[in-house]
Amino acid sequence: MSSKAGGAKKRNATDGKRIIADNRRARHDYTIEDVFEAGISLQGSEVKSLRDGKASLGEAYVEVRNGEASLLNVNIPEYLQANRFNHEPKRPRKLLLHRREIDKLGAAIQRQGMTLIPLRLYFNAEGRIKVELGLAHGRKMADKRQADKERSWQRDKARLMRERG
Repeated sequence: MSSKAGGAKKRNATDGKRIIADNRRARHDYTIEDVFEAGISLQGSEVKSLRDGKASLGEAYVEVRNGEASLLNVNIPEYLQANRFNHEPKRPRKLLLHRREIDKLGAAIQRQGMTLIPLRLYFNAEGRIKVELGLAHGRKMADKRQADKERSWQRDKARLMRERG
């Protein structure tokens, strides 16, 4: 693996994923119940822009409508060399899921009041762009504080164990 400048070369050693964008805020704001992997339908200039490691999942969410899942508010900036063949940066993008997965996710969103949010955008081992989706419940402020306390305690505990040998 060659090392280029930029954040696009983060590689997960266990499964060959090259992470493009990570929605770290989502794990703070939501309690993730279930995780799904989905393909994404993209234009050529979007793929080029993603290969440069440019994308933002900060405000993104998934909407299930008419039997299709769409990824909304993902910012993939224009690829400068694409000239007039460029894409719209925040256009809705179709997610590639099996019908029963879409039905399951749609039912969870409708009945249980859950939210479907993108957690990570990455290249898989075959070089295809995938989206990791999380089926989640929103957290209240008290829940966020409790989670922060728990995470802080786990860090301190690990630090103490390392120091003691």
